[in-house]
Amino acid sequence: MLSITKEFHFSASHRLAHLPPDHPCTRMHGHNYVLVVELSCADDAVNRAGFVRDYRDLDSLKKWIDEVLDHRHLNDILGECNPSAENLARWVHGKWCDEFPELTAVRVSETPKTWATYRPAA
Repeated sequence: MLSITKEFHFSASHRLAHLPPDHPCTRMHGHNYVLVVELSCADDAVNRAGFVRDYRDLDSLKKWIDEVLDHRHLNDILGECNPSAENLARWVHGKWCDEFPELTAVRVSETPKTWATYRPAA
């Protein structure tokens, strides 16, 4: 198995539901998010150039992040889905897995020390 990753950055706000009323994340606040996508394939499935996928193919994902997520309120974007890092990772995967069938994981960081990863069951 071979994998590649690419990192993207965006800033956004959110409020989290279903927490105790005194929890700080119930208030609107923002993060400088880091989003990492992982694409994988079998050793014998790389293209003629030896790529899992050309990194340039991910330009459309970067454009989408800039247009849809950057400097937005994630509650408005994700609708009824509570915009936790975990749910955001799963949501992004669902939006992009058809365009990138090699997409094996999406990681989201809200702070330099915290990460959530969505990796669909095999």
